Amino acid sequence: MSRRTPRLPRRTLATATLVLTAVTVPLTATAHATPATTPSATRNTTLAPLHPHSPISTAFTLPGDRAYPESITADPRTGDLYISSYVTGAIYKATPGHHAAQVFLPSGTDGRTTANGVKVDRSGRLWVINSTAGVAVYNLHTRRLIARFDATTTGPTKPFVNDLAITPDGTAYLTDSSHGIIYRVTPHQLAHAATHGRHATLPPAYDLSATLPKTPDTIYTLNGIAAAPSGRYLLTVDMTAGTLYRVDVTSGAIRQVTLHGGDLRDGDGLEIRGTTLWATHNRSNTLTRWRLSDDGTTAHLERRLTDASLQTPTSIVHSHGRTYVTRSQFTKGGPMGPGTPQKPFTVAAVNGI
Repeated sequence: MSRRTPRLPRRTLATATLVLTAVTVPLTATAHATPATTPSATRNTTLAPLHPHSPISTAFTLPGDRAYPESITADPRTGDLYISSYVTGAIYKATPGHHAAQVFLPSGTDGRTTANGVKVDRSGRLWVINSTAGVAVYNLHTRRLIARFDATTTGPTKPFVNDLAITPDGTAYLTDSSHGIIYRVTPHQLAHAATHGRHATLPPAYDLSATLPKTPDTIYTLNGIAAAPSGRYLLTVDMTAGTLYRVDVTSGAIRQVTLHGGDLRDGDGLEIRGTTLWATHNRSNTLTRWRLSDDGTTAHLERRLTDASLQTPTSIVHSHGRTYVTRSQFTKGGPMGPGTPQKPFTVAAVNGI
């Protein structure tokens, strides 16, 4: 999800700045790399209108003065939502129908004081990323640790484990923003770790570092990741270059996705449902929706919503007919800039995207 800058490296008001792309949307150039496009993508693209009224409201409030929510996931069995705190490492639980979220795993649980990507799998396990260490897996019913996988890399650059996706077979894939690699944890590896000390090394599976564009000021690359419903491929975003990559989970083949109508600059959280891809763009307070080809090699921009009240969105999830987005406020005294955040921290509900 979101990353530290190089220095480490209200319900919505009626007056909030709201930009709905019912008008012509030009391509945005990037200083680092040019996303792959076809000639038609270089022309302006007219997008269909969104709902005429403000589509953003507050779904949940989060406890604490420094929640800075990073990632959100839904339990597919119950609809309960789990939200990570980047600054404290706490995990919150939000139940539809209740406005206030509650602490589910407090800060400091198993030594964790920062949390990035979170995901609930079909077996009722909660995966929680610690960007500085790796990933911990919990039993949702007992809240007990099942196993922990630590990221270990050689060289002076430390890992920055960021986001994860889980394929239908239960395999988890995790991005490392500072090394441009994807880790993999299979159900067998999880079961083995659970019965052998509850601890193992996070194994790399795919190395995209040679594919990703490099510039002297590039510190972080891969961020959000999502799995195709079939489980055949992954999509992951280079947040600096604004590009999207497809990874075949069987062959390991890596290719850049051709984007039509826009790019994924500042791309953070991703979600795929069917042939639709959603992305959060943190710094620009933007959400985008894309139509994927059947094989995931091309994507056409269908919707773009830019609104200051998104407050640096870092993650998105659809659950029980609603769309939820984390309002991280990372640029207000968090890891992406100085300032004073609006309190309480919240999760938004968004319509029309």
